[in-house]
Amino acid sequence: MATIEHSETTVVTLTERAATKVQGLMAAEPAGEAEVLRIAIQGGGCSGFEYALGFDRGAQAGDHELEFHGVKVVVDPFSAPYLQGSTIDFLEGLQESGFKIENPNVASACGCGHSFQVAEGEEPPAGEAGCGSGCGHAH
Repeated sequence: MATIEHSETTVVTLTERAATKVQGLMAAEPAGEAEVLRIAIQGGGCSGFEYALGFDRGAQAGDHELEFHGVKVVVDPFSAPYLQGSTIDFLEGLQESGFKIENPNVASACGCGHSFQVAEGEEPPAGEAGCGSGCGHAH
């Protein structure tokens, strides 16, 4: 097992199944446009925060840079504490298909799994708590 130079838990982990899917999606993008997978959280959704996964040309100053199964992953410094220790997998089935994020920091989440709250920290703006219409979008 490789030694880790710091005691900090890995910000995120990408499973081999998710990495394979990401590589396929990256290959379909124009050259130079999808060099890294950017994983972030942003305000919004029915529970306060929601996940954002997308491609970027490369890392920016302050980003956490990781690599899993040949996929370069970057996480911005604002998102990192909320994603600490998360695992991203890809599910393909009749009932549920798509990327699934297992996040140990989540205190409560919408049924759709795309938005969440953390135990301590930012509270969602008034009127956006709970599971409302924000979860009704297609996956």
